[in-house]
Amino acid sequence: MTISEKCDNKIKNKYVKKKYLTATKESCMITKVIRMNEILEQTLLFDFYGELLTEHQKDIYAQFMLEDLSLSEIAQDAGISRQGVHDLVKRCQKILEGYEEKLHLVEKFLAIKGKVHEMNKILDKSLEEQEAPEVMAMKIRKISDTIIEEL
Repeated sequence: MTISEKCDNKIKNKYVKKKYLTATKESCMITKVIRMNEILEQTLLFDFYGELLTEHQKDIYAQFMLEDLSLSEIAQDAGISRQGVHDLVKRCQKILEGYEEKLHLVEKFLAIKGKVHEMNKILDKSLEEQEAPEVMAMKIRKISDTIIEEL
């Protein structure tokens, strides 16, 4: 190897970014968390709006989301193609997300759930610190008023 080739290699190594094909532990965990959030979101949408789907859509979507069956298993059981199951699942997801965009029931549910959790924390803290019942009641009433306004 000539001196100029060695210099070229040093320059390349210095300025070329190395790409790693293996995933790091952190990126795998982030992917799993994101996937779990997607599953939770789709499950909530199904819980709230699933009854608005047809029986066939409900059955296939429930097998995919709740029973965690593969597309192939569902297709074999239903007597349709794997692609047909995939298309039906994607269509159901879009339908459920469309309902949520219009009605916001899941959003309201999660907001109320958070406020109830906040009320429980106030109760626990008040009991722990032996706070006056009037102060505790005032804090809880304030949160309950915001819940009523949001409904």
